[in-house]
Amino acid sequence: MPPPVDTPLTEAYAGAVKPVTGAELNDAYAFCADLARSHYENFNVGGWITPREKLPHVYAVYAWCRMVDDLGDEGGPQAHTASLATGGRIDAAVSEHRLARLDWWTAELDLAYSGRPTHPIAIAIQDTVRKFEIPKEPFLRLIQANRIDQGTGRFASIDDVLDYCTYSANPVGHLFLYLFGYSDPERQRMADCTCTALQLTNFWQDVSRDYHDRGRIYLPQDDMARFGVSESDIAHGFASDGFRALLAYECDYAMQLFREGVPLVSSLDRGAKLPVALFTRGGVSILDAIRKRNYDVLSERPALSKGQKARLLLSTWFASKLGLGYGLPTA
Repeated sequence: MPPPVDTPLTEAYAGAVKPVTGAELNDAYAFCADLARSHYENFNVGGWITPREKLPHVYAVYAWCRMVDDLGDEGGPQAHTASLATGGRIDAAVSEHRLARLDWWTAELDLAYSGRPTHPIAIAIQDTVRKFEIPKEPFLRLIQANRIDQGTGRFASIDDVLDYCTYSANPVGHLFLYLFGYSDPERQRMADCTCTALQLTNFWQDVSRDYHDRGRIYLPQDDMARFGVSESDIAHGFASDGFRALLAYECDYAMQLFREGVPLVSSLDRGAKLPVALFTRGGVSILDAIRKRNYDVLSERPALSKGQKARLLLSTWFASKLGLGYGLPTA
């Protein structure tokens, strides 16, 4: 019988697992690095902001998370063909295909903890979780988030959205902390604030994309009703006064979560501070970009240019070197 999901692999399977080693393991990490570098994000993971010895493992975790999301979105545009008529429910065949692929990925995760995985990402993850004693629970929660995504793609209240974030976003913060040797509840709580804020920011940035490409609306249904926003407004790209007021309200909520997560940065060692500070500042900058568009995210997706990202990275780095903090929001 397998151990509880929160039991580190090194304790649960000591001597029972014969992990992949040598060239095959090196190739697996190279595969993860290539995948991480090739995908668009508001900020690239890794690079010189991450300590060199941690970089392969950061890439492995990123690649694993990316794979889960890709499997959960396979056949994306098909899922939206009847979203208005069916309340967003995904076509049964699409959903069945995605769930089957997520089952396969869960099996690869099981092999990473109790056998010999076959996929290069899972091979790299097996090595990473052994070295950093990472429990299975964060990985399982990320898979569950993508199972949830196969439902209606609608959330009744902000509490439902926040609960979803405990699966889709917060485990990523926990995984990052494990890579830097942190597993205490208080740091995980602060990381949850930051990760949830980042997830919400991404949702508000991508209202149009999530609807048209994935058939999903992460804006709480009760908030939409309160501000007089309909699903057809989103479908037709109509940023009414009510929609703008709704986005302003949701962005303010995300901003408060960023503020609550800021103390995490000062609690980390030097190698972990800069990445966390940068992602926080990046999220705040996206919220600023949304505000500058007067909360119209339907006609055009707000995003940071390469130049803006570079300036943000350099200003964060220089501020830290000069002892000026990281330019983070205050309470």
